[in-house]
Amino acid sequence: MDILTLNTNLLKQYITHEEKAKYAEAVKEIHRKMNEGTSVGADYLGWLNLPLKNQETLLQSIETLAKEIGERASVLIVIGVGGSYLGTKAVHDALRPYFGKTGRTPEIVYAGQNMSGAYMQQLLRYIEDKEVFINVISKSGTTTEPAIAFRILRAYMEERYGEEASERIVVTTDQMKGALKQLANEKGYRSFVIPDDVGGRYSVLTPVGLLPLAVAGSDIRALLAGAKRAAQESTDDHLERNMAYRYAVARQALYKKGYKIELLASFEPALKNFHEWWKQLFGESEGKALKGIFPAAVSYSTDLHSIGQYIQDGERMLFETLLHFNEVTDDQGIPFDDADRDGLNYLSTKTLNDINRISKNGTALAHADGGVPVIQLELGKLDEFHLGYLLYFFMKACAMSAYLSGVNPFDQPGVEAYKSKTFSLLKKSGE
Repeated sequence: MDILTLNTNLLKQYITHEEKAKYAEAVKEIHRKMNEGTSVGADYLGWLNLPLKNQETLLQSIETLAKEIGERASVLIVIGVGGSYLGTKAVHDALRPYFGKTGRTPEIVYAGQNMSGAYMQQLLRYIEDKEVFINVISKSGTTTEPAIAFRILRAYMEERYGEEASERIVVTTDQMKGALKQLANEKGYRSFVIPDDVGGRYSVLTPVGLLPLAVAGSDIRALLAGAKRAAQESTDDHLERNMAYRYAVARQALYKKGYKIELLASFEPALKNFHEWWKQLFGESEGKALKGIFPAAVSYSTDLHSIGQYIQDGERMLFETLLHFNEVTDDQGIPFDDADRDGLNYLSTKTLNDINRISKNGTALAHADGGVPVIQLELGKLDEFHLGYLLYFFMKACAMSAYLSGVNPFDQPGVEAYKSKTFSLLKKSGE
């Protein structure tokens, strides 16, 4: 059985076989250049073959430190913004229980992803009676949000733990340079390397994501095994034999027909932060040169009762990618009621996950009938292996899609604009 199934049957009225075939040669050429390292932005293609490499030494060092953190702390604070935390949170939230903690593993909390004074003050109060470790993630150490958070939390750790603070702060940063690397050398912090050739939004399968996920109790070896399988299965340059490329081509063909917004939708609330990782991956990779598909996300069935009205009957400028895992760890049956006042006894032979799956199929058909192009992605089980596969699938598809649209998937010039204006205003207000 396939690990992931890409179903484009509901696109037949929008994209003909001949239209798809026109992309085949471009896909082969981009594939060749990516693998030769000659494509635009090739300096950041390190993620491409990363899952295929032997990383045993790195994995052992991560697992050893994760075990120590688990024994010495009840909270790990992950400091980072964008790709430095979104991948971690996507996988962590997809796998952890909805209520309570996962066994005896430390709780993972986040800082440096916003500049809310209330958030930081409440975080400091929350950790007062807890044993704490910090993992600060930044290539440079000077990105505003995490740098401010780390300054505050480092002062807290040094005041609380004294010299022991240096044992409780772990950095994930550049191998050789940068403010954070320099500080780590001075303070004796333990450190892991963000590869030079891997950008933030493609970094979840590096120590950026692997260390905090190991601390949280996730099976990082299964995560990497899933990614490895996806990498192996996406080496074919033939469009019809490469699902990641088929997805990329479907997106671009729809974009050229005026469908400018892609909605990623799923029926499991735990995937909400996976949506956030996906939005950054595609938005930051494709949204440049005054073009690009706008990535948005919805969580069903909740959003079917709100934004669902617009999706069904609003302006026809969006398409939908339905993401579904057929097997989720827990499930709940529906009891039979003799009175049957709510009229639901006909569902008493089904579970909530059964109904979720049927709702997914019904939603796909309803939206397609309403004029929304629908792509369906189905995976077997919501676990580390399948998530690792999906992470790599989306990264490979995103790179191809961006190249097909004529942009560099690995830069983000627009991000610098807000920073420049903000720094200017901060300096002005301080005069």
